[in-house]
Amino acid sequence: SCTLLCDTGDTGQGARAWIKQILNQDMAFQHIKVIYPTAPRRPYTPMKGAFSTVWFDRYKISNDCPEHIESIDSMCQRLTDLINDEIKNGIAKNRILIGGFSMGGGMAMHLAYRFHQDLSGVFALSSFLNKDSAVYQALKRNDGVLPELFQCHGTADELVLYSWGEETNKMLQSLGVSTSLHTFPNLNHELSRTEIEKLKNWIITKLPVEVAKTN
Repeated sequence: SCTLLCDTGDTGQGARAWIKQILNQDMAFQHIKVIYPTAPRRPYTPMKGAFSTVWFDRYKISNDCPEHIESIDSMCQRLTDLINDEIKNGIAKNRILIGGFSMGGGMAMHLAYRFHQDLSGVFALSSFLNKDSAVYQALKRNDGVLPELFQCHGTADELVLYSWGEETNKMLQSLGVSTSLHTFPNLNHELSRTEIEKLKNWIITKLPVEVAKTN
């Protein structure tokens, strides 16, 4: 089984180290491989065009503006290559989870709900989708079973407002996604140990150990 974890504003190794620091150990499972991809460095409009390690560009950090769909779609292609590599290595598509923190969670929602609706699930921590997201447009045309969404958000988040995460959750639910939203009082735009422990438990329920089939 396989989990892709996308972070924002950091390398894959930086994300792994951050989680290890919070948990006092790696986020490791006996039967699941965890992959930490690194976003490319690109000019980032909210930082006045300065280069930053981000999955896609934004016109501004707000849920009330158009999406920078060109950069989102080019990244979906690159991450699709990672998913296809795992499938070639023998991992079943329904044994793959994707998700991330902040922009990484937004990236995962685009990737799964627009291009890979047969994945096991998606997690989005302190993340949101824009009001008129291409994800919502894609799901309006869908009538199949969709990956479950596990969402966490701090009520004190000053960068990605809790209300944006809550609105994303309600919109996806209305479009047929099975969702959960875990609320963390007084948590700003960061990860907490309780949150990662909840995520680990959810990952194990979605990707349980496969019992060998006997004739």
